[in-house]
Parts: sequence; C-alpha cells; structure tokens
Amino acid sequence: MITTWFVEGTGIEKGDLKMVTYYAVLTAEAGVYSVVFPDLPYGATQGETVDEALSMAEDFLASALEIVMRKGLPLPAPSRPRGKMVRPITLPVLPSAKVELYRAFREAGLQKAEFARRLGISKTNIDRLFDPHHASRMDQIEAAFRVLGKRLTIGLEQAA
Repeated sequence: MITTWFVEGTGIEKGDLKMVTYYAVLTAEAGVYSVVFPDLPYGATQGETVDEALSMAEDFLASALEIVMRKGLPLPAPSRPRGKMVRPITLPVLPSAKVELYRAFREAGLQKAEFARRLGISKTNIDRLFDPHHASRMDQIEAAFRVLGKRLTIGLEQAA
C-alpha cells in the first residue's frame, strides 16, 4: 500500500498530493555509493551497497530538510533529475506531515511566537512540530494544521 495524505485548503486536488519525495543521485567510486540531493545543498551520505546508501538517504533527507526548516528558509521544490543512478526517496508519514506543516506555516506568514500562542504551546514546541526526527503526536500536527485553516487527511492506495 502507498500512503497518501491531503491538506485541505491548499487548492491542490486530492489525488495530486503525495508524501514528501525528493530525488537522490547516487555515484559509485572505490566501492562506495555516495548519495546527494541536488535540491538540498547540505552534504551527502554513503553506503557500501546501493541498498545501504538508499537506506541512509532517507535519514539524510529528513536531516537536510530539518536544517532548512530550522534556518527558517523556504523549502526547495523537488526537481526530477534523470539518469540510471537517480532514485526517489520518500519520507515516512509523520516527517512528511511535518514538512507540509512547515510549508503551510510559511504560506500563512506567521511568526513562530504567534503560531505558538494560537496553539497554546511554547515556541520550543513549535520547533519540535517541524523536526522530522521528533516523535510528535498526530493530534498535535492536526491541531497545528487547523490553526492554519487546513485539515490533514490520510488515506491508502493500492501499491503498484
């Protein structure tokens, strides 16, 4: 099954919005596979096999997006490079929801302090809501979307 989610109020049709995916470019050199994300300028990861490198890529992607969000920068749109060694890397449900929450937050033009006030939580907890590695509860994510005038829904699709 492929999990999809949809944030109402974005102007995007239900079938158009999927979990956060960026494309990784792998290179092989001296028995090591390196992975970079052309859209994210923050480092690289590697593995001794393609599978190991791709496994490391998911955590690296979450970490690179976390850096962007911590700096308060806009998230780059994923491009789709071509080549034999290009692979899509998709974040799991919770980190995907957090990335989309950050996008909705930026679109709303709020400051973190105002967002925290509207949610009735501390500013520190706002940073945790955006942290892809922090195990926030889904009800907290849903409440944050509601404050932004959005509603998060999750569904399942038949896997290809």
